Amino acid sequence: MASRDARTARSRRAFGSVLLGSAEQDTSRLRVRIQLLLTLFLVSTNVIGAGIVVALSVFVVPSPRPTRDMGVALAVAVPIYVGLAVLVGATWGTRRTVRAQRWALEDREPTSRERRRALRAARSLTVMQAALWVLATVLFTLLSVAVQPERALSTGLTVGIASIVVTTIAYLLAEFAMRPIAARALRGAVMKRPRGLGAATRVLMFWWLGTGAPVVGLVVVGILALSTDQLTLSELAVVTLIIGTVVLFFGFFVMWLTSRAVVQPMTGVTEAMRRVERGEFGTTIEVFDGSELGMLQSGFNQMSTGLLERERLRDAFGRHVGRDVAEAALDDVRLGGETREVSVLFTDLVGSTSYAEEREPDEVVAMLNAYFGVIIAEVDAHGGLVNKFMGDAVLAVFGAPRHLDDHAGQALAAARRIGERLESELVGVRAGIGVATGRAVAGYVGDETRYEFTVIGDAVNAASRLTELAKDVDGGVLADLQAVTSADADEAAHWRREGSTVLRGRSEETETAVPRRADGPRPESSPID
Repeated sequence: MASRDARTARSRRAFGSVLLGSAEQDTSRLRVRIQLLLTLFLVSTNVIGAGIVVALSVFVVPSPRPTRDMGVALAVAVPIYVGLAVLVGATWGTRRTVRAQRWALEDREPTSRERRRALRAARSLTVMQAALWVLATVLFTLLSVAVQPERALSTGLTVGIASIVVTTIAYLLAEFAMRPIAARALRGAVMKRPRGLGAATRVLMFWWLGTGAPVVGLVVVGILALSTDQLTLSELAVVTLIIGTVVLFFGFFVMWLTSRAVVQPMTGVTEAMRRVERGEFGTTIEVFDGSELGMLQSGFNQMSTGLLERERLRDAFGRHVGRDVAEAALDDVRLGGETREVSVLFTDLVGSTSYAEEREPDEVVAMLNAYFGVIIAEVDAHGGLVNKFMGDAVLAVFGAPRHLDDHAGQALAAARRIGERLESELVGVRAGIGVATGRAVAGYVGDETRYEFTVIGDAVNAASRLTELAKDVDGGVLADLQAVTSADADEAAHWRREGSTVLRGRSEETETAVPRRADGPRPESSPID
């Protein structure tokens, strides 16, 4: 439950803010959300910018006070222009936004051209805003020239600086609002180069537009104040304080938006890295930035997907050859082997051919899976390695490739448990189980392009021969006496001598042992006497 809640919370903040919704939201809801955010951001930014321009030009910038005619002209021109600009901007912006996300509304993959248009949507909206503000700068400057020429310079300066700041903020807010569309455009794409303004260029440009240009304007105001004798020292101080406060506020706001635009992609990558560290391979994040930060997001997704694929291959490799062999192979693989003392367990079904002929294939497969499941579980539980499946026969080794204390005792214990479980869990299914201990060559054989881990030696052959004999023994489990004498006392106590036989391929007799039945007497002396 907690994990599901965490995934839901991450989905809601996939784009860095809950305002943008989740990554799984439907297209119609996404369109309405983006349109509302863009309208709110752009209209409010421009209205506030227009108000600041009026306030600065009338009450702050050192210039002659507006005449009655100038006041009337501004009272008429400002509302009309702002209204028309909002109307034109909303209409133009809506059309361009819908165009940029048409492929998303149609629920299809974008073409290369549509992807570029989607990634440049915020830039296009900003160009539109800049055009409207440049037009405002020209119109209001010309209005001042016509009505009150001495105010023309201050008007052009005020509106021009405000246009830079407002346009910058509008770009940052538009880019923020368009993140879900950018993410869908970049979904599945591999970014090898920035698709937009670079991160360094973006930060430097926004510093200049949000702080540098207004400060230049402040310097110009100081020059204007020095060139006229209409301002007293106190009035100049007030003007400087007011302009400085405005510059600090908007400069901070621009840098705050810029820092969030830079930090949020990095925060998403950092959080995703923590999930990968916890083993959540394949974790991906939304790529919603076209700069080097987007390349970082895209690169993380590729790395995480690669880790998942590697983990799947490693798991599949481990399932085929065994965990110990897989881990040893990952460390260092060299063709060849070494001679060591091991214990080998071999199993083979009795009458598997007739069983398969009398039953449906699904029933046969289910039985084999249950049979193999018992063997794998017990071999793993006792530290052994299931080395090979040969039809309905299984070869397991104890003591290679990893060293195993009391490998003989562990192999004998596994054989006993396999025999008990097959008897109780697979009624009607019989198998021969043989265990032998001895020296064998364990290592990798094959070629550099393809190899496998194997165990070769007398112990393997002896276990195979004992398996055939075990099919005729009560309980179906038979071991050579050397394995019992090599085991620790606790395990050896579970076995008794059965007899001796000459195994095929040997010239001397091999003494054998079988497990003591659960209802039989336990010896007080040596278990093999």
